[in-house]
Amino acid sequence: MKRFLSILLALAMVLSLVACGNKTTPDTPDTPDTPDDQEEAIHIGIVTGSVSQSEDDRRGAEAFQELYGKENVTLVTYPDNFTEELETTIQCIVNLSDDPDMKAIIVNQSVPGTTEAFRKIKERRPDILCIAGEAHEDLPEIGSAADLVCNNDFVARGYLIIRTAHELGCDTFVHISFPRHLAYETMSRRIAVMKAACEEFGMKFEMETAPDPTSDVGVAGAQAYILEKVPEWASKYGEKAAYFCTNDAHTEPLLKQLLEYGGYFIEADLPSPLMGYPGALGIDLTAEAGDFQKILAKVEAAICEKGGAGRFGTWAYSYGYVTSAGLAQHAMNVIKGESELADIDDIAKAYHQFSPDASWNGSNYTNATTGVKADNTFLVYQDTYIMGDPGWFMGSTEVEVPEKYFTTK
Repeated sequence: MKRFLSILLALAMVLSLVACGNKTTPDTPDTPDTPDDQEEAIHIGIVTGSVSQSEDDRRGAEAFQELYGKENVTLVTYPDNFTEELETTIQCIVNLSDDPDMKAIIVNQSVPGTTEAFRKIKERRPDILCIAGEAHEDLPEIGSAADLVCNNDFVARGYLIIRTAHELGCDTFVHISFPRHLAYETMSRRIAVMKAACEEFGMKFEMETAPDPTSDVGVAGAQAYILEKVPEWASKYGEKAAYFCTNDAHTEPLLKQLLEYGGYFIEADLPSPLMGYPGALGIDLTAEAGDFQKILAKVEAAICEKGGAGRFGTWAYSYGYVTSAGLAQHAMNVIKGESELADIDDIAKAYHQFSPDASWNGSNYTNATTGVKADNTFLVYQDTYIMGDPGWFMGSTEVEVPEKYFTTK
């Protein structure tokens, strides 16, 4: 018995020493797993437009890559002239599936060709998550090929932008676009909602056509047209008109001229304090890069200095930036088993990682013809911020959009 107790005592001492050797100090927190620590490699591909066409989209992708490393996150850009280079666009997306460790591919914006690219990927690699951000193709179509689709809420925003313009005292709403965009279901339905909302609020709805930047005139020609036409529009529609354009390239010259000639701008098609404002205001935001609170503060100060307080709005955080980074983070969370793919709360959780102070809202996409909601397609939006001294949020995410607008077409 004594011999047995002695052995037990010795064994206990040895185990105690081993335990002490492995013990971490109380002040040293456990380090979370990084992609390098995982047994199975997780590679994610993000496809965006170029910096010249879609800077915020690209910067969001770069932010996600910085978090997880170039060895785990591959960034690709589709051609600027994607409508004319459809096959190149498709192939640059599909090529990402050549990587045997590729687990998810995010395309933002999902320009024409994305649906076909996703179909090709699923044929060869059904294990890869295919996620579409801001789809240009009809949502039921791309939703049939993608695992998840997230667009800005063109229905709710169609109503809320007009409501905001009305609350700011506007009597006219001017919509600027071109035939290619007007053919998109999302944009044509938004126009229908905007027209109906203008009727509800007693405002005039006007449409103007501008050149498509992907046409022969290019970005420079399209921007020159806006610069030339705004003085004429300002005279035609008056100082209480609010303007909206559907193309990123049109935004900067529109803002620049509205500051000069008068008018309101509620928010961009894809809102961001970086969308058009830096160029229109002539400000350098290099030092503030990635810090949207400082970016917004600097843009707001410049707006007020030029007499635009109370007339210009945005989202506090870039939609394109958050969509690229947020959808990639959501994919990572899903792959790790921490989130459900088609859960709006889990999507919001990933978005909030890159927009910590933002107020978001959203819902499933509803087919206007059938009234059926899509399980894998979501429409999201952020609260509108009107710049001033001080500026203010409109509380748009708390407004209940009348149900009739969700089937307006």
